[in-house]
Amino acid sequence: MVIEKGKKKKIYTGLKRSTRIIRNLTLIIPAAILILMIIVALFADLGWIGLPDIGLAPQDPNATHPRDKLLPPSFMEGGKSDYFLGTDRLGRDLFSRVIYGARVSLSVSLIVIFITALIGTILGILSGYKGGRADAFIMRVTDVALSFPGLLLAMLLWVAIGPGYWTVVLALSVLGWAGYARMIRGESLRIRESDFVAQAQVVGATTWRVMFKHIFPNIVNSLIVIMTLQIGMMILAEAALSFLGLGITAPTASWGSIVADGRTELDRAWWISAFPGICIGLVVMAGNFLGDWIRDKLDPRLRQL
Repeated sequence: MVIEKGKKKKIYTGLKRSTRIIRNLTLIIPAAILILMIIVALFADLGWIGLPDIGLAPQDPNATHPRDKLLPPSFMEGGKSDYFLGTDRLGRDLFSRVIYGARVSLSVSLIVIFITALIGTILGILSGYKGGRADAFIMRVTDVALSFPGLLLAMLLWVAIGPGYWTVVLALSVLGWAGYARMIRGESLRIRESDFVAQAQVVGATTWRVMFKHIFPNIVNSLIVIMTLQIGMMILAEAALSFLGLGITAPTASWGSIVADGRTELDRAWWISAFPGICIGLVVMAGNFLGDWIRDKLDPRLRQL
């Protein structure tokens, strides 16, 4: 009996240690991927600090070399050492375009997340705390935003103001706040019934003070989780719009536009679409895994081990 108990204890200890290792890996690997992508985006070139000829990209991403078009990656037969990931149909260096595409895709994602989180948080807290007509009005607008087709809005903006960087940001921001507002409202409804909120109201705290001094700090954890999960989703949305021709326009490189450039060459130049597609997939998975890890870490109900 003593021996069996010792074995069970060792098995339990081993399982507990393995679970902790897996949880650590779900933080380290996604965080490393996101940090790497951010570094690549920042240091594609250093023109923003006055050093335009220095950076990670070996070539100008828009420079064409007709004689070198559709070359395979350098590690494949027929490739050249000058083009690590090969070239596209215009002879542009794919490696440089993927590096510059990281800057565009990540910056769009972060700007949209900041705008939508700010608007959604303010409206969600206001709706949940005030209640009544304000709550009804905000939630009906939220319902409309959630039900309106995002692709149709992008097409309307494309016709009205033309495609481009800020068109994508606007298209993703106009409706993107609604998910935040819905979630934050639910959290605010729960928190407004707390004793500390009632005490603040008794001493005469203003509506805005209660909202941002007492309610907001208690919804930050949920907000961080949603924002982290949105990193990958916004990059995927930008890539989809650019792929359909409603987003970033040529010759500016984004991961979605590069994938779109290679769709007609898949039978003989698969690498054009494959490598930016892999980057999109890695960032989406990294954002999802990191968001799950943060949620597990911040939610005390999930801290079992």
